[in-house]
Amino acid sequence: MKFFVDTANTAAIAELHDLGMVDGVTTNPSLILKSGRDILEVTKEICDLVPGPVSAEVVALEADDMIAEGRKLAKIADNITVKVPLTWAGLKACKTLTDEGRMVNVTLCFSSNQALLAAKAGATFISPFIGRLDDMNLDGMELIRDIRTIYDNYGFATEILAASIRSGNHVSESALAGADVVTAPPNVLKGLASHPLTDKGLAAFMKDWEATGQKIL
Repeated sequence: MKFFVDTANTAAIAELHDLGMVDGVTTNPSLILKSGRDILEVTKEICDLVPGPVSAEVVALEADDMIAEGRKLAKIADNITVKVPLTWAGLKACKTLTDEGRMVNVTLCFSSNQALLAAKAGATFISPFIGRLDDMNLDGMELIRDIRTIYDNYGFATEILAASIRSGNHVSESALAGADVVTAPPNVLKGLASHPLTDKGLAAFMKDWEATGQKIL
């Protein structure tokens, strides 16, 4: 499974990238706002840090304007993935941009029918939002499984990018459900290394080591 980090914080991206834990980055208008930086400037910096796909989202609502914004964003770097919403206008923009050879991430997916349309439009990635479905007492993982079945049935090349990830369980369940990519905030990715039994075992080892009176360095 590929790990994308969902942030516009370049320091956090650099830390995870140095550990080999980042295959790509996803951003959105909310993350750009949180960064407090110019979208073109921070996106260029992220693209320089990470060689994998970097999703930069359009903010227009009409197809022609989405296409124009997408073309401008794509000029930032060769690894830009233009992010468009899963609306009819977004699907039109997706088709045009993918026909031009650009990577496109279709976001805000909440149904398997939407995912099917995105694949038909040639999307590089489809982003089902797991956490937001869970917030409505719906099963976000069921959506991942359904999309996986549909895409496998018909040989669609669109990659399933599990988004709105809130916990380590979301990550492991997405992997089990067959998602190709998971995008998560830095704290969630770093938290995957944590387990109380690991902490307990390490504490016991350190206590016993101290009792030996030895040193390695």
